Amino acid sequence: MVKPQETKGQSDSAEGVTRELASRIASARRDRAVEDNRASRDASPEMSGMARGMRIGTEFIAAILVGAGIGYLIDLGLGTSPWGLLILLLVGFAAGILNVTRVVAQMNAASPPPPGSDLGPDVEDEDDK
Repeated sequence: MVKPQETKGQSDSAEGVTRELASRIASARRDRAVEDNRASRDASPEMSGMARGMRIGTEFIAAILVGAGIGYLIDLGLGTSPWGLLILLLVGFAAGILNVTRVVAQMNAASPPPPGSDLGPDVEDEDDK
């Protein structure tokens, strides 16, 4: 068995280093929290209309271009021109519509309804009948 060494002198310096490290971590966390608060305060709570439109358009066009590109490459490899391009262009179009509906649903779920908007009947309204 190995005898434990006397670490009384080392533990004091280790505690000092640990305290210094803990204070540096706490300082970095405070700085990051201040920066996050500043960034969230400066950022708008919702995407602008232009940003929404650009994202939706990009999702749609990207899906179509990817489908057309893959179809073109299939046509080059297999010599089935223009059928691979046409079929995968339509598949890309369908994927683009699916992406747009998914993105719009996410955007609608993320943004709160405007104040005073009618959200449909409540449970209390249905009980009155």
